[in-house]
Amino acid sequence: MHVLMAINKTSTYPNRKKQGAQLVLLAFAYIIFTTPLAAQNVTEPFKYLTDSLITAAPNSFTAIHKVMRKHRTDTLYMRFLSQESKKKGYLAGQSYALGELGRTYRNISNYSKAIQLHQEALAIANAANNIELKISNLNYLGVVYRRTSSVRTAMDFNQQALELAEAIKTPSEGIKRSINVSLNSIGNLYLTLKQYDLAISYFERSMKLEAELNNILGLAINHQNIGKCQEEMGMLDKAMENYTTSLSYNNTLNNDMGRVICKNSIAKVYIKKEQYQEALTLLKETIPMAVQMGNSFIIARLYNNLGWAQLLVNQNENAEKSLLEGYAVAEDHDLRDELAQASHLLAQLYEVKEDYQKALNYQTKAVNLDQEILNDGTIRYVNDILFRYDYEKKGNEIAVLAKQNEIVNLKLRKNRTLLLIGVLSLILLTGILYILYRQYQLSNEKKMLTLEQTMLRSQMNPHFLFNSLNSIKLYIINNEKKNAVHYLNKFSKLVRKILEASSQREIPLAEELETVELYMNIENIRFSNEINFKINVHEAIDAHTVKIPSLILQPFLENALWHGLSSKEGEKRIILDVTPGEDGFINIAITDNGVGRDMAEKIKEGKVLKRKSIGIDITKERLANFSKDYQNSFHVEIIDIYDDSNSPAGTKILLHIPTI
Repeated sequence: MHVLMAINKTSTYPNRKKQGAQLVLLAFAYIIFTTPLAAQNVTEPFKYLTDSLITAAPNSFTAIHKVMRKHRTDTLYMRFLSQESKKKGYLAGQSYALGELGRTYRNISNYSKAIQLHQEALAIANAANNIELKISNLNYLGVVYRRTSSVRTAMDFNQQALELAEAIKTPSEGIKRSINVSLNSIGNLYLTLKQYDLAISYFERSMKLEAELNNILGLAINHQNIGKCQEEMGMLDKAMENYTTSLSYNNTLNNDMGRVICKNSIAKVYIKKEQYQEALTLLKETIPMAVQMGNSFIIARLYNNLGWAQLLVNQNENAEKSLLEGYAVAEDHDLRDELAQASHLLAQLYEVKEDYQKALNYQTKAVNLDQEILNDGTIRYVNDILFRYDYEKKGNEIAVLAKQNEIVNLKLRKNRTLLLIGVLSLILLTGILYILYRQYQLSNEKKMLTLEQTMLRSQMNPHFLFNSLNSIKLYIINNEKKNAVHYLNKFSKLVRKILEASSQREIPLAEELETVELYMNIENIRFSNEINFKINVHEAIDAHTVKIPSLILQPFLENALWHGLSSKEGEKRIILDVTPGEDGFINIAITDNGVGRDMAEKIKEGKVLKRKSIGIDITKERLANFSKDYQNSFHVEIIDIYDDSNSPAGTKILLHIPTI
């Protein structure tokens, strides 16, 4: 009845020469699974159980599972349940059966078949609008993709399952268990991405809920996973404590799979603590148990760890056999993490044996596998940055608005108190004048704050940030590591400078120039580096001592880019000149060789989506407020440039900024 299990045991057992036996078993499996179920040896009690279930037609995963739990790993019975449910239109039973079939295939490392079955089960659950079965199969898909190191896809499925489950106001016990599965799976994905603190936080959330449900298996799994994080962080003693606790729970449950996983983890800690004999003894007694269960995922890991321990105690011949077995099992089932580990260890082994050609071949395979796995993790990490940035930005905006509201309320209460004191003190007129004066101050401060916030939103344009990160992600996908790192550094530095400058009323000219140069470098990516941007500072000006309002030049540069140069063919140039002006002024000129203002306006009118620029108007208001503290006031000139034939040849923005 467990033909699939028998096939897997044959394919992963150490004697890999029994290919003839494998073919016979495969042929037998084909006959079994292509023969109509009516002709198969389904027992009468199970037929009765199936008929009773379909007649009662429970709709939840939990209710069906209580009836079918003992038979969930029997592929013959689950196929019978699926077909009978399909005949009688019982969608919940059909989805459950296909999901459990997929789970069985996953546990014998037939991942492509598992994915196919889970997708069928999910489609049926969607058709039936069965939330609990939707969540269950989304989690199952996440686990399968995690087993094959497809981190991004796995995260999408588990996150979707978690969002569906947590949206239910009064979750059933089955939904709560699904939430734990999602939390545990997401924790494992962060563990894969080496974000260990974040992984532990998810495992601890899951463990708390498992304790409430008194789910011993869930507690065992979470202790195991926390131990894994601690092991990777070098906290070997704490890892050993959690592994031992997990093993104790699994012994209570008589869970062979849990025992094997825990013993493998404990053996790995022994290796890292240089207790090699303890590791060898534990691994040798555990491998037959894993082979008996037929789980290739853990078999490959056990052989790799056994080979590693043997290599460290100079049992090179035994190490070679163990590592080649681990490599073969991982290769048969496309287990990239285990295949990479085996390749690294084989490279070390053959280097010790002075077989340098084999050492080079396995090292090359290991590096290529590491790169494949890293690319999956890196793309997901960049998408995470986009998500977290948007989330944190919204959270910060809400917090700022709340604080502003609190400050305004405090000031209003203060004003009312002053007014009351004024009336009681018979100095009503003085009190009123004082209140009017304070309101005028608040109005000005609020206006300045609004300008600064609007300016910051202009600088931190979401489209600019999103497109910049997507450009960097494209470099990563195309494996252009140097370009990706180069522009990611520039991008992070630009964001930091914008955030720092936004909190200051004025900054040194040198810092402003450095910020706009970073901005132009990032924007130039989207123009395929066609723009020639240059900054010229007159030798008579010390850019470190001259103070100007923070972040005032970027809107003019953005205007030159998108209105002057974006529609221009041929050479594209922007020159920024800083020169001394009349007494008490410096002049900043931004000159482009774009299409000119008239042509830019015509092009803008012809566009369906018109880009409205408010950055320059905001900058003028900020300059006006800035100039109040100086004897002189600012002045902005916009000069059209024409060539010898009187055709538009660009635009020049000239800012006269007071210094005294």
